Amino acid sequence: MESQLTILLPIAAVWLAAGLVADGLPRLHNTRVLRRRTGWLLVLALTGVVLTTTVLGGGLLSAGTAPVDRAAAGLTLAAGPALVTAVCSLRRIRRLRAGAGAFASAPATPAPHGLRAAAAHPLVGLPLQVTALATVPALIAAAGTDLGADPGVTGPAITVGALTVLAIGVRHALRHSRFTERAQPDAPRSARTAGPLHV
Repeated sequence: MESQLTILLPIAAVWLAAGLVADGLPRLHNTRVLRRRTGWLLVLALTGVVLTTTVLGGGLLSAGTAPVDRAAAGLTLAAGPALVTAVCSLRRIRRLRAGAGAFASAPATPAPHGLRAAAAHPLVGLPLQVTALATVPALIAAAGTDLGADPGVTGPAITVGALTVLAIGVRHALRHSRFTERAQPDAPRSARTAGPLHV
């Protein structure tokens, strides 16, 4: 039990750290800081994907009840969002870092709303945070509490988890929409609002 928890704790910690860093990216106003934090996020997300894949692969290759088998069984729920991170989020994070790096010659430049809108995109932070959330049942099971043993607990736990994921997704979508609107150029004034034309 203790060995299983030793395997799962670093993975959960990496995903939690990645989710927190991703959540703070749109609030950054400086391009240099945005580029640095995006670099941290890229390292954390890659580490999380590698660790999760290693444990899941080790569970497939190992036969029996070794700690890695129990850890892999617990991480099954996190496999989906971790895959979305590997396929979608990493590419967006790399592009965001490159975009912030375009301002390297002027490090004091405020981060444009377009970059902050890209940082607020749901596919940047949502998969990381959902993966971190999906490691919680594995940690609880490794600590000795079996959520699946009591049907009276399993149903509410699934409901709370689903509502939490929905709330995180809605929050990301609203924040992305707000930054996208700020990034749009001002609409030109119409001839009617500009006043009468004098000849």
